[in-house]
Amino acid sequence: MKCMPLLAFLCLSFSAIAQKAAPVPANKQAVLQSIAKHEAELVKISDQVWSFAEIAMEEYQSAKVLSEYAEAQGFKVTRNIADIPTAFIAEYGSGKPIIGILGEFDALPGLSQKASPVKEALQKGAAGHGCGHNMFGAASLGAAVAIKELIASGKLKGTIRFYGTPAEEDKAGKVYMARAGVFNDLDVCLDWHPAYENLANLQSSQAVVDYTVSFKGKSAHAAADPWNGKSALDAAELFNIGMNYMREHIKPSVRIHYVYKQAGNVPNVIPDEASVWIWIRDSKRSGVAEVEARMKEVAKGAALMTGVEVNWKLNNGLYEILVLESGAKALHKNMQLVGPIQYTKEELSFADSIMKAYGAASLGIDGSIKDLEQTRPDPDGGSTDVGDVSYIVPEISLNAVTAPYKAPWHSWVVVACGGMSIGHKGMLFAAKSLSATMVDLFENEQLRKDIRKEFETKKGSEVWKAMLPDGPPPVPVRSN
Repeated sequence: MKCMPLLAFLCLSFSAIAQKAAPVPANKQAVLQSIAKHEAELVKISDQVWSFAEIAMEEYQSAKVLSEYAEAQGFKVTRNIADIPTAFIAEYGSGKPIIGILGEFDALPGLSQKASPVKEALQKGAAGHGCGHNMFGAASLGAAVAIKELIASGKLKGTIRFYGTPAEEDKAGKVYMARAGVFNDLDVCLDWHPAYENLANLQSSQAVVDYTVSFKGKSAHAAADPWNGKSALDAAELFNIGMNYMREHIKPSVRIHYVYKQAGNVPNVIPDEASVWIWIRDSKRSGVAEVEARMKEVAKGAALMTGVEVNWKLNNGLYEILVLESGAKALHKNMQLVGPIQYTKEELSFADSIMKAYGAASLGIDGSIKDLEQTRPDPDGGSTDVGDVSYIVPEISLNAVTAPYKAPWHSWVVVACGGMSIGHKGMLFAAKSLSATMVDLFENEQLRKDIRKEFETKKGSEVWKAMLPDGPPPVPVRSN
């Protein structure tokens, strides 16, 4: 109907009302109802994983809770994926399409905190979920359960696969899983991450490589005959000087950070061993590779200047996330369908109090759905092993609010919010948004084709290769 100019505003208003009142498709209604039905169970799982607070490769209780819940819901569970005892896959259905969803559950050392707006450790010196991974695994599994129920009832065809992915914060768990080939047959994969904004993520991450550079010299008495010694520490210091002088001659997107792992034992002995743990980041894997090659030359030079031996060991490396606009647009529509997160007066007061206690500005909690952003050429700091998955299969990423606006990540603030209702609400929002998006992916073959085409175009000739040392993953030996 054509509107007269004076009636334009009314026509637009009626149009908006009609849009809002548009019926929700039956399968999307079903997944939203499933999340609501399982809400108490998902909150319980999240809180259990929060209380376990297990660090990378040691998430035995957390993996057990998640995998046993998946089994109870009818999934076929395969454990010990890629020789990682806490990695597992829960699968339901058969045939194509195969849609995957990632779930993390590792905590960060030293961040133990009660679900309280004041800083108070739950257990002094213990770990805590300062990145919200207790909610990550629970929400993703909840979304997978909702899809499984539709497959079981015959309303969707294909396979849903939940990946229990440990050790994201350290040791690159997904890269070992990727090396084992467990993502290769997926049509699309989804993930989410706790955040202070609700958005379909169109920003990448930083690629990174992690090395230990070790120097071997010769000990001697530092006062009586230092000329007989060859200082490995001198070499390590010259190495770091060389890396620091490099900073003027690298791109602004590059980050280099290091710590000394060994630097001698006492001052009166020339150190015969010293080592440096160094990370190199850039917005692209290719940029990391350039600085990585120069780093090895600097290490050789430091060894040559001091007459010592040098070797370097690759610990792991991660690709940047390959961002796909077509997937983000589909996700964004479903986030709008779910709607913004609403908060109580008590939750807003908690957010205000905890930010003040941390010493930061209190800006409330923003539960709105943010507009799609333009992808920035240089991402903000931070790396993730989701990047490796994104170079194997098309990846769609969601950010969901689980903490106050501008909350400091990897801090006790995030731990506290992840153990109470602010975090729970973000977790349930993520589960709903992801499950609704997966309905589209199962039903809409053209959407899958569009996402795959964008993936192939952006990936280009890049061939993914695991940046890992040879041998099994670094799983710590469990003490009895």
